[in-house]
Amino acid sequence: MKKRFLMISLMVVFALALGGCATTGDLERVQAQERETSAKADQALQAAEDANTNALKAAEAAARAEEALKAAETRAAEAEAKAAAAEERATKAEGAFEKSMRK
Repeated sequence: MKKRFLMISLMVVFALALGGCATTGDLERVQAQERETSAKADQALQAAEDANTNALKAAEAAARAEEALKAAETRAAEAEAKAAAAEERATKAEGAFEKSMRK
């Protein structure tokens, strides 16, 4: 009985030892998966860096657009003030002309 138990135990141990070891093919498959995962991570990192660069460029463009808008609004306000002053001078000149025509 002891011999039989010992033989069965040894067979189980050998089976576990052989079944639990990784083969060269298993190791190569794991290495290939690791390389693939690493490549995907590198691509994702590059995409994130590109997106960050594009976001910075967009923010700079938006800031330039805001500055241009403010400058345009300032020029428009100055033009309106000049137009109002010119209209006032034209009204005064017209009044002076009408006054001179009445005499």
